[in-house]
Amino acid sequence: MSVPSLLAVFAHPDDESLSAGGALARHAAAGARTAVVTATWAADTPRAAELAEALGILGAGKPRLLGYADARVPRSATGKVRFRDAPLDEAVRELVAHIREFRPEIVVTHDAYGGLTGHEDHVHTHRVTMLAVQAAGLERLHPETGAPWQPSALYLATHPHSAMRVWGGYLAPTGKSMRSVPDEWVSATVDVRPWLEQKVAAVLAHRTEVERGAAPGLIAGLPAFDRERLLSTEWYIRHDPVSAAAAQTELTA
Repeated sequence: MSVPSLLAVFAHPDDESLSAGGALARHAAAGARTAVVTATWAADTPRAAELAEALGILGAGKPRLLGYADARVPRSATGKVRFRDAPLDEAVRELVAHIREFRPEIVVTHDAYGGLTGHEDHVHTHRVTMLAVQAAGLERLHPETGAPWQPSALYLATHPHSAMRVWGGYLAPTGKSMRSVPDEWVSATVDVRPWLEQKVAAVLAHRTEVERGAAPGLIAGLPAFDRERLLSTEWYIRHDPVSAAAAQTELTA
């Protein structure tokens, strides 16, 4: 049985490793095609170089950067508009092009809250990806980007309320709010301990964020036991794109 190809779409360099590093490494180890699209930061920045290193560790190929500016870091893409300020149809079209070129069976992205932190770029990446996954399968939308391709499933990286018993102990002292979902919303709970070493190495490859004291910095300062507690499980909410048969079903009055 072949392992499905996987395209991850995340807002910033490091989101892919923190949110789905285990799934990416797991699929790549099984021989599946994997790749990552990152919405923000320009290709000539240190963070893009760190992303390339992290993706190499995870077996996810070369960076695919949309090149927009981070909402909170204008220097992330000098002269480019912030991702959330870009015309929506433009951002969707760019992502559709990547989906049609890579032809993934599964797409992974942020949940509707934008993950634990609720960063505005995470939330917007969720919106754009939801639209792009649907648009990629419709032949009359963005035909200049290639032949239609409909992924079989869309998975949203998330954290259930029950996970806050672990995460809360580490994040509460930072004063940051945390966004989680009811446990019953979770469709897939993935044990990624066999790939934990790769996942941690990919997270720590984002040295700029380690030095800044962001989430990779938190991970860097923890002993191995605590790293395992935080990163050995990944949670996802599954969404199935509308099928042709479902699209033809009419509402009843």
